[in-house]
Amino acid sequence: MRFLNSFSEGAKIALIALKTNKIRSTLTALCIIIGITMVTVVDSVTTGMDITFEKSMSMLGQNVVYVEKWPWGMGGEYKWWEYRNRKEMDLQYVDQISEYSDYAKSVAASASRGVSVRYKEKSAESVGLDGATANYLEIQGLNIDEGRMYVEQEVRSGSNVAVIGKTLQESLFEFERPLGKQIRLGSKRFTVVGVLEKQGKFMGLEDTDNRIIIPISAYQNIYGLRSGLQIGVKFDDQESLVEGEYELEGIMRRIRQLDATEDNDFSLNKPEAFKQQLAGMKAGIYAVGFILSGLSLLIGGIGVMNIMFVSVRERTKEIGIRKAVGAKSWEILLQFLLEAIAICLLGGVIGVALAAGLTILINQAFVAVMNVSVVMLGFSICTAVGVLFGFIPAYRAAKSDPIESLRFE
Repeated sequence: MRFLNSFSEGAKIALIALKTNKIRSTLTALCIIIGITMVTVVDSVTTGMDITFEKSMSMLGQNVVYVEKWPWGMGGEYKWWEYRNRKEMDLQYVDQISEYSDYAKSVAASASRGVSVRYKEKSAESVGLDGATANYLEIQGLNIDEGRMYVEQEVRSGSNVAVIGKTLQESLFEFERPLGKQIRLGSKRFTVVGVLEKQGKFMGLEDTDNRIIIPISAYQNIYGLRSGLQIGVKFDDQESLVEGEYELEGIMRRIRQLDATEDNDFSLNKPEAFKQQLAGMKAGIYAVGFILSGLSLLIGGIGVMNIMFVSVRERTKEIGIRKAVGAKSWEILLQFLLEAIAICLLGGVIGVALAAGLTILINQAFVAVMNVSVVMLGFSICTAVGVLFGFIPAYRAAKSDPIESLRFE
């Protein structure tokens, strides 16, 4: 019972001390604020990346291998000078892979670029254009929300038909149904036959709904297919993908007529490559963030210790009076420990508030999701810093001689 009363009384004294010295307490907690803000923001960014990653990977299709001239990613030694000299992909490879492969479920080709799209007086800039075969949606795991996908006959004839994403629909057809309407790509008119389901942003950056898909033959008529062709090969399941990847490599070497001693002059790209890059990126963010956070908390803790020594000295007479009227040493210790913890928790509260604001701002441009468990961890860290760095000043106050303390001027 006495412990609870002493705890309550010590907490009140700590809060009064904070209220009396607002500016001093806030400045003392400044490094704590920086440390907790960084810890929380770093975790918010990495948590957001984890949440977004799986959804973003599904946008690349499940159990798909992409055959391209260039490998994905820039990690390690990226021999761009060698990749630059490789031959481009050929549209004929789609039929050849389909014919030779025992594991491939579907094979599609696509080429991409950025374009401007117009409808009447409205226009949309930086739209992602995909020229693709009719089975492209199957490879990508995309679904039609309204209308239909163009068919193989329309690809063969080079029909000017298009499927658009939700963002493009909202930009051009705010109050109209887009189906059957004609949009312009440069000087060419395309009839909208379908609208894709909403996908969201890829890794929180690229708006995948600001897009238009047209038959690859129509794309070739306008822009050509001299470069940038990508061939997607979809397999039934993960087991088929493992076997099919080896088979696909052999098929491509056969198509390219490579000798046994020659290296591959093509790349087999898989979405898993992004997972390795994400892990490296997260490790870098964690390392930098937590090193800086640790330094901030260390400096903040030293600041708390310093100000607590000042506080003990300023209140030496008060300590003597409390001891003279019967306060135990542990009660004095508890009082000053609670004051140190209160200063650190003040820093924690401000730090979390700043982190919440920064998380909202970051989420507008990238991805960030605040984790409640990390907020609680932040407050636990503040408490630990308060106990660790406040103990020595509190112990000195608890062990001070009451007579000498009463004489202190």
